[in-house]
Amino acid sequence: MNVSGHNPVRIAQGHLIVIRRALGCARKIVGLRIFAWPVYAWILAGLGGPVYGADNALDNGAGKGVGNGSGNGYTLQLRDQHGAPLSDVVVEVVAPLRAGQVQQVAVMDQVNKQFHPRLLTIMQGQAVSFPNSDDIRHHVYSFSETKRFELKLYAGTPIQPIRFEQPGVVVLGCNIHDSMVGYIYVSQSKDVLTSDQSGTVQLPAYAQQVAIWHALQTQDIDTRRIVTVTELQQSGSAIVETQAPAPRNTFSEMFKDHHGH
Repeated sequence: MNVSGHNPVRIAQGHLIVIRRALGCARKIVGLRIFAWPVYAWILAGLGGPVYGADNALDNGAGKGVGNGSGNGYTLQLRDQHGAPLSDVVVEVVAPLRAGQVQQVAVMDQVNKQFHPRLLTIMQGQAVSFPNSDDIRHHVYSFSETKRFELKLYAGTPIQPIRFEQPGVVVLGCNIHDSMVGYIYVSQSKDVLTSDQSGTVQLPAYAQQVAIWHALQTQDIDTRRIVTVTELQQSGSAIVETQAPAPRNTFSEMFKDHHGH
C-alpha cells in the first residue's frame, strides 16, 4: 500500500510523456534517432524499470563462471595415459580448511548390491550416513588407515552416522558381497572437484596448487599428486596413469592390491 497518497506509476508515466516530447524535439533538431533508446533505458533504470542491454552483457560471458585461461579461473582437462578423457578424477585445491562452515551429513547408500555413489567426496570432520536401500542386509566396513570402522549386518539406516576426522582415502567393502567396493575421499579443503564425462573440472581463479587422485590410479591408493596450476596451464592437461580393475573374489584382496599389504 502507498501511504503517501501519490501513485508512483502515474508519476512515472507523466515523466515519460514529458521525456518523449523533449526527445521528439531533439530528433527534429539534431536528426539523431539512435539517441532516443539509450536515454529511455537510462531514465527507466532510474525509475526502477528494465535496463536494455544488461542481458546481452551476461550473454557475452560476464559472470558466467570460469573458462580456459580466463581471468575468472581455469578449465582443467584430465586424461589417462592413452590420451582419453578421464572422469571421476578428484581435484582438490590445496588450501587450509576454512572454519565456520555448515557440515551436513553426507550419504553413501547401497543400491542393487553397489555403493551409491561409488565415489563420495566429503570434508575433513564431516559425517556420513550409510543407509541400506536393498531388501537384503549388508555388512559395511573399511580397513583404511584414514578411517577403520565396521557396520555389522544390518538393514535400513544405522542410527548414528560415522564421522571422518582425518583427511585421506577410505576404501569401502561389504563382508557379505565381496564385489561391492566404494570410495570416500576426505578433503582438507572446501574446494573439491570431480571431473565429468568429458574429463574436465573448473578450477577457481585463486587456485595455485591442486591435489589429483583417482580410484584406479597406478600409484598407491593413498597417494595424491600435488601440482601447480602454472604447470597445468603450460602442459595443457593433467595425465593420470590408470589400470583396469582386476576381478577379485574377496574385498580383502581388493584392499591388499590398493594398499600393498
